[in-house]
Amino acid sequence: MCARSEAVELEVLGAEGSEARVPPRPLRLSLLELLGKLVRRDQPAPSHRRAKHNHRFRTFVSCENERRIKANNREYNAQFRYANNYIKTSKYSIITFLPLNLLEQFQRLANFYFLCLLVLQLIPAISSLTPITTAIPLIGVLALTAVKDAYDDFQRHQNDSQVNHRRAKTLRNGKLVEEKWASVQVGDVIRLENDQFVAADILLLSSSEPNGLCYIETAELDGETNLKCRQCLLETAAMGQDDAQLGAFDGEIVCETPNNLLNKFEGTLSWRNQHFSLDNDKILLRGCVLRNTSWCYGVVVFAGKDTKLMQNSGKTKFKRTSIDRLLNFLIIGIVFFLLSMCVFCTVACGVWEWLVGRYFQVYLPWDTLVPADPTWGAVIIALLVFFSYAIVMNTVVPISLYVSVEVIRFAQSFLINWDEKMYYEKTGTAAKARTTTLNEELGQIQYIFSDKTGTLTQNIMTFNKCSIAGVCYGDVVDETTGETLEINESSEPLDFSFNPEYEPEFKFFDPTLLDAVKRGDSHVHDFFRLLALCHTVMPDQKNGRLEYQAQSPDESALVSAARNFGFVFRERSPNSITIEVMGNTEVYELLCILDFNNVRKRMSVILRKDGEIRLYTKGADNVIYERLKATKGDVKSKTQEHLNKFAGEGLRTLALAWRPLEERGFAEWKRRHHAAALALHDRDEQLDAIYEEIETDLLLLGVTAIEDKLQDGVPETIANLSMAGIKIWVLTGDKQETAINIGYSCQLLTDDMAEVFVVDGASYDDVNKQLAKCRDSIRVVNTFMPHGPRPSDAKRDEEPNGAVSGRGANVKLNAPAVSVVTFRWEHNSLAHSNEYVSGGAHTSEPHEHANDDSNGFAIVVNGHSLVHCLHPKLEEKFLEVVLHCRSVICCRVTPLQKAMVVELIKKSRKAVTLAIGDGANDVSMIKAAHIGVGISGQEGMQAVLASDYSIAQFRFLQRLLLVHGRWSYYRMCKFLRYFFYKNFAFTVCHFWFAFFCGFSAQTVFDEMFISVYNLFYTSLPVLALGVFEQDVSDATSLQFPKLYAPGHTSQLFNKTEFIKSTLHGCFTSLVLFLIPYGTYNDGLAADGRVLSDHMLLGSVVATILIIDNTTQIALDTTYWTVFNHVTIWGSLVSYFVLDYFYNYAIGGPYVGSLTVALTQPTFWFTAVLTMIILMVPVVSWRLASARARGTLAERLRLRQRWRGAAPAPRTPSARRARRSVRSGYAFAHQEGFGRLITSGKIMRRIPHADAAFSALASLPGKFHARPSSPPPEPKAPTQNLDTVDL
Repeated sequence: MCARSEAVELEVLGAEGSEARVPPRPLRLSLLELLGKLVRRDQPAPSHRRAKHNHRFRTFVSCENERRIKANNREYNAQFRYANNYIKTSKYSIITFLPLNLLEQFQRLANFYFLCLLVLQLIPAISSLTPITTAIPLIGVLALTAVKDAYDDFQRHQNDSQVNHRRAKTLRNGKLVEEKWASVQVGDVIRLENDQFVAADILLLSSSEPNGLCYIETAELDGETNLKCRQCLLETAAMGQDDAQLGAFDGEIVCETPNNLLNKFEGTLSWRNQHFSLDNDKILLRGCVLRNTSWCYGVVVFAGKDTKLMQNSGKTKFKRTSIDRLLNFLIIGIVFFLLSMCVFCTVACGVWEWLVGRYFQVYLPWDTLVPADPTWGAVIIALLVFFSYAIVMNTVVPISLYVSVEVIRFAQSFLINWDEKMYYEKTGTAAKARTTTLNEELGQIQYIFSDKTGTLTQNIMTFNKCSIAGVCYGDVVDETTGETLEINESSEPLDFSFNPEYEPEFKFFDPTLLDAVKRGDSHVHDFFRLLALCHTVMPDQKNGRLEYQAQSPDESALVSAARNFGFVFRERSPNSITIEVMGNTEVYELLCILDFNNVRKRMSVILRKDGEIRLYTKGADNVIYERLKATKGDVKSKTQEHLNKFAGEGLRTLALAWRPLEERGFAEWKRRHHAAALALHDRDEQLDAIYEEIETDLLLLGVTAIEDKLQDGVPETIANLSMAGIKIWVLTGDKQETAINIGYSCQLLTDDMAEVFVVDGASYDDVNKQLAKCRDSIRVVNTFMPHGPRPSDAKRDEEPNGAVSGRGANVKLNAPAVSVVTFRWEHNSLAHSNEYVSGGAHTSEPHEHANDDSNGFAIVVNGHSLVHCLHPKLEEKFLEVVLHCRSVICCRVTPLQKAMVVELIKKSRKAVTLAIGDGANDVSMIKAAHIGVGISGQEGMQAVLASDYSIAQFRFLQRLLLVHGRWSYYRMCKFLRYFFYKNFAFTVCHFWFAFFCGFSAQTVFDEMFISVYNLFYTSLPVLALGVFEQDVSDATSLQFPKLYAPGHTSQLFNKTEFIKSTLHGCFTSLVLFLIPYGTYNDGLAADGRVLSDHMLLGSVVATILIIDNTTQIALDTTYWTVFNHVTIWGSLVSYFVLDYFYNYAIGGPYVGSLTVALTQPTFWFTAVLTMIILMVPVVSWRLASARARGTLAERLRLRQRWRGAAPAPRTPSARRARRSVRSGYAFAHQEGFGRLITSGKIMRRIPHADAAFSALASLPGKFHARPSSPPPEPKAPTQNLDTVDL
């Protein structure tokens, strides 16, 4: 059962999901209202509602929102219109696609703007341009986006179809019929078979296991791969697999409405005039997998969108990048800039027409719509000119911008998909960009929220090392040199084939342990005998092969290790355990199981064999050491050294101990134990006290070390991402101790940290006090050791040039195991220069200093404490603490809590977040974050289907962010800066020309040139820039993670950079227009022909504009490919080809103008003069900036150009040593199967159980006296990061 605090947590978090038809409420209001509901629920039910039954249960109080279900009665259930089992995650159908998609697209401000512009161009009186100039680009944008949206939705339709077409066996008229999942309805009785996914949330009716038990794996729900036990009512279990009885089952279920509480279910079953209580232990949830159970039957309670899995999946949100949001803001500013120019031209036109224009009506007649009165005529003309200039200068808000952005993102997505360095050969899985709209956001990630199980770890527990009687086993030592050899893929594992029950996948490399087993070392035999006896694992025969069912993967690994070394756990009954030791059978009488819980942190069994009673115990090393008998000798101290060594390597440790018991003393203890077990009040406390009495004076046997295998490259990836300034939070459903262990293994937690806080209070006041204490500790450390190590350490580790070496800067870095990015070849310049022109990674936050906002703190928050941390009154205090911490680990959290934590950071920090996971329990977190990354792991494909990007291994995340994300952001920013520059340089020419044409909305350029300028003449070079541009190589991006820092503060494109680009464009347009105008005004050719005509001026300005654009993008390009050369120089050539083709072949109005201009020396002089005036300031500014305030990327390029490849920083160690003594124990996070075993409910009927007891005395295998422990073998000194001078 859940603790009271966990009940509070689940009640609070499930608020919004329990009332599906109510509009979403603010989270804070929902929390406060539900606290009141929770209090009312705990009140006793009215007496007339209490069900009378010989079983004791909590009455379910029905309400107006209750759900009533009759089994095998579709007609009755149809009246309530419950959701069917059909799943739909797609957005469109064939009929609704066009209207809905157009509606969505026109919600984008730019699209709506161009639609209005197109309508204006259809009015001849105000339009000086043909509507085609706007219609073609607008239709192209809408069509391209529609195709992309249709493809994405088609993928969702395919995924939905795959799930809905899974097969399920349903009872129809007493016979099993195979149907699609989508056809299953509430009230149907379905049959599940072993290793099959549960189709819907069902009430368990019967199973193949004794007493109606079944085992499930809930990895899709909570990420845990250990088995969980469910048990149906004994009354329904009697139906077995009789289809006739199950088909006639007509029980009525009254239960709660659909909600997202995974660990809570309340209801009653009425059947045969009796009422039965229903709770979560009788429910199998959709997404679970049936394990080690041949078959089971259940009645569907929730189906489809009402299932708890779907209730926890969260809503799919439309995600936009920060650049998209900035562009929307900038476009509003551009529109106001356009309107201001139009207003200016309108006023100027009215003044000109009133002062000058009315006298030239013979040459410039007014339109018939214009009144003859000079004043009103000037006003009307001015108003019409306003709309005319809005059309003429509309290219300042280019629709081609959105076409280009979509094309660039689409191409970048393919570069991610085609990256062979993110291809996982083992499973044949490549990285995949499942969306094409978020690529540049990958270069701005500030917070990563990661699942643990299956994301950081492999979900594989392996018996790695052990210490027995003071002797350490597991290291492979070179016999000649005495050095410890590193175990890798080429290492040869031991051969266990002598054991017929060995497992081929089990690997151990130290031959000394196997030799000790074979020669009969009593200490080693006692050690493995304890592992084979002290557990709650259940054996099972599957296809003639012995398999184990364990609630904890740790227990399974230990029993498996004993099995492979020849100590095979065979079977158990409620009163006996049978093992096989080196081929000889041993049967032990099981007297008592002292089960594990999170308070005791240990478990024990009491066994009798040959008249001798022994207690075997295993548990956390600190708990076991407190209960050891005071003895002489150095076994305890040596074992403690080994414990520290194992913990330092990130292994999960358990201590093993035993003690003999006297018959009389045990009988007295057993009597008191029986009385405590029957107590009506404080039963758990009394049992704990009884357990304490007997678990004393223990004798140490040894310790085990299990490796919860990390995925390859996890520590290095986390270290590099931390160096890039990214905060990493781990949100896991696993228990606290396991999460902390993994934190140390992957270097999120280290001994170099000032302090690791643990917040595990069960009440609001407790959590408040703990947070206050954490905050005070942070203030004290920051006061006496601000932003770095102790002064003495800093002085000792400071190099002559002022750079801080890696060993002394471990408090200051985000990744203590990695050297800071102060390179040997550029000490002072790189250490103290701004990372980029606008200030490197510095932010305006007072508690953030450079790339590190902590003095090395970490915090671990438990799930029931997190409920209070997210309370509105504690939210600010919680944020104040966690934002000062380098690492944050939240354990025992629900899927909805994960999403709430992500939303909290998004809301409070306005930071770009990324969530990564591999199970259905991560879906809500993935949907809540700005970027969702799914890992194709062992927990199914739910996370991948909900994600924006999918990868096969966590280590690929650093390449996805530091390479593709950074490149995408860099390219997009460079593209936008150039795009706005060239468009302002092009459009504002019309504004300058207005001063010389009476503000009549006359265009400088040919209409065709205006139409195709952004589509043909300048589109391909900038697209090549946005797709292929690189400032540094991928290897350099990974070697120097600090290159990622500019994205955090949007340094490469922001409002300031936009203003710079637009001012540059306005200056260019001014020079482009005034110099040719001054040259050609009243100009004559050598042969006396007049050069000052409008078409010639337009051709000259257009040609110099194209040359300027080509030169500018050539200067901006740092990574030249064939595509860049073809597009840049090809666009310049295409301008002349298309101009001649249009004017000569089609008969354009500007025919001959460009030809005349090119044949005159005046043009070439004008072009050279204009380009010099435009380019000299640009080149000078860039050279001066690079020399005075060069970015890190520029310095790296300079280094590589002049001195060869840059040296790579030191890569982090795969295993960081932990010097402090701490428990690394690992165990099941729930109670074991102890009660079920001793009660006999979990057992199959054993025909000859009594005969087994009678044979106890006759079987060999007595306990042996323990000889003195042999001296440990000499070993070469080990080296780690603390002893080796890097």
